[in-house]
Amino acid sequence: MLQRPPSWKREDFVVTACNAEAVRAVDSWPAWHGGALALVGPPETGKTHLARAWAERAGAVELDPAHPPSRLADLNGRPVLLENAERTDPETLFHLINMAAEPGGGLLLTSRERPTAWPSPLPDLRSRLNALPVVELGPPDDEALRGVLAKFFRERNIRPAEDVFEFLIRRMERSVPVARSLVERLDEAADAEHREVSRVLARQILDGGQESDDLFKTRLAPSGGAGENGDGN
Repeated sequence: MLQRPPSWKREDFVVTACNAEAVRAVDSWPAWHGGALALVGPPETGKTHLARAWAERAGAVELDPAHPPSRLADLNGRPVLLENAERTDPETLFHLINMAAEPGGGLLLTSRERPTAWPSPLPDLRSRLNALPVVELGPPDDEALRGVLAKFFRERNIRPAEDVFEFLIRRMERSVPVARSLVERLDEAADAEHREVSRVLARQILDGGQESDDLFKTRLAPSGGAGENGDGN
C-alpha cells in the first residue's frame, strides 16, 4: 500500500463540463475584476487543487486564515491565496481585498459558501464581499468521477482493469470523499487478500454490508452533466 503524495499540479486537475467554467475563471488571472475571485463549492470538489495550482503558477503567497500576517504591507503588489476565507479576521480580509487590484497583485479566496453569506461586522467589508466575482464548483459528473478515481488509484500505485471504472461509476454515490474512501477500501482489501483490484472485488466492497450501504447507493441509470465539486477542499 505504498502511496504517492497527493498531486496539486494543474495538469492533474480533471476538467469536465461540471467545472470548466470555474477553471476558465481561475485561469483568466490576472484579468479578474478588481483583482479578486472567490472559488466556492462543497468539501472536496477540487477547490484546493485548483487554488494551489493557481498559486504555483502565479507565485502567490498562501495565507493561513487563523494566523494573518503582521505586516499586510509586505503583500502589496503580490498575488495571495486565502483558503477558508470566511474564517479570516474581517479587518485583514478587508485590506486584502483592497490590495488585490494593485499592479502585480491578485487575491483568490476559497470557501464552502458564497461571500454574501460570510460573517462581516464591517459595513465596508460587507459591500466588498457582495461585489466579489464568484465561481462555483459543483458535484462531479461521470467524467470527473472517473478522473478522480484514476487519480486516487494512481496515488496508491494501483492499476485497476478498465471495467472497474465503469462498474464503480454506475453504482457509487457521486462524491469525491466517497471516491477516496472506496479506493482506500479496495486497496486495503486487495492488499489483505493478495488480490488485484478487479470488478469482482469492487462488487464485494460495494455489496459487503451495512458500511457499504451507508456510503454508497445504487444508481438506476447514469446521469450526465454537472450536478461537482471541491478539500482539496
